[in-house]
Amino acid sequence: MSALKLAVPSKGRLQEQTFLWFAARGITLERTGSGREYAGQVLGIDNVELVLLSAGEIPRELAAGRIHMGVTGQDLVVEKIPAWEMQVAQIAEMGFGHADLILAVPSFWADVDTIDDLDAAAAAFRKTHGMRLRIATKYHNIVREYLRREGVADYQLVDSQGATEGTIKNLTAEAVADITSTGDTLRANHLKILNSPPILASQATLFASKTASWPPTAKAARTELITRIGADND
Repeated sequence: MSALKLAVPSKGRLQEQTFLWFAARGITLERTGSGREYAGQVLGIDNVELVLLSAGEIPRELAAGRIHMGVTGQDLVVEKIPAWEMQVAQIAEMGFGHADLILAVPSFWADVDTIDDLDAAAAAFRKTHGMRLRIATKYHNIVREYLRREGVADYQLVDSQGATEGTIKNLTAEAVADITSTGDTLRANHLKILNSPPILASQATLFASKTASWPPTAKAARTELITRIGADND
């Protein structure tokens, strides 16, 4: 491939904000064809091809080297790409799509407010029930590494790809680790966020692949694009 392939989210608010972000820097991204067709173009810079993918697909395509650059959440890159810093480079944080990956427990757990409290509660839960405390999440890799660093041992992760906040009410988990921007959904489900820093503070970010083939035209387009957006071309 000779042109630089730039992937952006294929729909929704994240796509709208990405388009506005680039437009403010003199680069126009636009969809072409019918509203159902995932096709687009880039105006204002040469040799850049627009690729429309779901935000969840973009980390995989970056790591595989099938696209050169892509806009997605930091949480998705860290979760989906092992040793991600070896495979992709973070070019620019974009200032939208903010969300924190947090741990939350039932509001009535009066004595559990910090990660140390959760560790103690997990040990007590195993002693009482003969099983590990269950934490529902779709961020298995990030959460497992975080709990390892914090010394929490008596837990098990259970997969939840949607409505994670409801797993406690449904008796399939005792705690949750999930992305939140306001905390409103957690509070509505009678959950409280632990009084600890977020596991990960995420936002929409422009990444570049370290595994893709970078012919001269793509390298030149990258240099121009990075100059236009005011980022470092490392």
